[in-house]
Amino acid sequence: MSLRSSGVIDSAAVRDMIPLCIPAIPFGLVVGIAISESAMPVAAGQSLSTVVFAGAAQLATVTLAGVASWWAVVVAVAIINARHVMYSAALSPMFVGQPLWVRLIAPMVLVDQQFALMVLYREDDPRAIRRYYLTAGLGFWAVWQLTTALGIVVGPAIPSGLRLGFAPAVMFTGLVVLSVRGSAVPWAAASAALAGALVSAAGVGLRDRAGILLGAIVGVSVGTIVEACREEEAP
Repeated sequence: MSLRSSGVIDSAAVRDMIPLCIPAIPFGLVVGIAISESAMPVAAGQSLSTVVFAGAAQLATVTLAGVASWWAVVVAVAIINARHVMYSAALSPMFVGQPLWVRLIAPMVLVDQQFALMVLYREDDPRAIRRYYLTAGLGFWAVWQLTTALGIVVGPAIPSGLRLGFAPAVMFTGLVVLSVRGSAVPWAAASAALAGALVSAAGVGLRDRAGILLGAIVGVSVGTIVEACREEEAP
C-alpha cells in the first residue's frame, strides 16, 4: 500500500484505518451499553473513552465498578493493558527522531488497531511517520467516542438481562478479529483472545465479576505459550 501523502491529514492513514474500525464499532457499542448499566456515573464512564482510550480495560473498569473490590479492578486493568508494553517497545525505533510533543501524545492513541497498522508501515521520513500515526490514531479515537456514546444512548432500550452477561466474551472475541487481521503474531494474539472469551463466558456468574480477571489471565498465558512455541518451531 502507498503510504506517502502530503498535508496535515494523511489520506493513506484514513484509508488504511477504515477496515480496522469496522470490528471495533460493535465493541464500542458494548462498552457504551456497559456504561449505561454500570454503578459508575455515566459521565465518568464516558470520560474514560476520552482520557484513557483503552477499550478492553475500559469495559473491565465499568463492569467491575460497584460490584468488585478496588484491587480486582486494578489487577484486571493492569493485566489487560500489559500488552502495550510490548507495543511500545516494538514501535519505539519509529519515534527516536520525533519531537517531544509527538512522543508525549503518541502513547495516548496506541491501541490494538494502531499497532496493527504501524507494524506494516514502511516509511522512514519522520514527518511522514508523524502524519500517518497521528491521523490514524486520532481517527480511531474519534470513532471510539462516537460508538461508546451511541451505546450509552441505546443501552436503556435493551432488556437488562441481555446487556452485560456476556460482554466480556464479546470483548475478547472482538480482539480475535483484530488480531487475526493485523497483528505481528496473529495466531498468538488470536489464541489469547479466544481463550479469554471462553473463560470469561464460563465465569459469568462468579463473584466480583472475577470472570473478566480470569479471562485476562488465561488469555495472556495462552498467548505467551503459543508465541513461544511458534518461535521454537521457526528455523
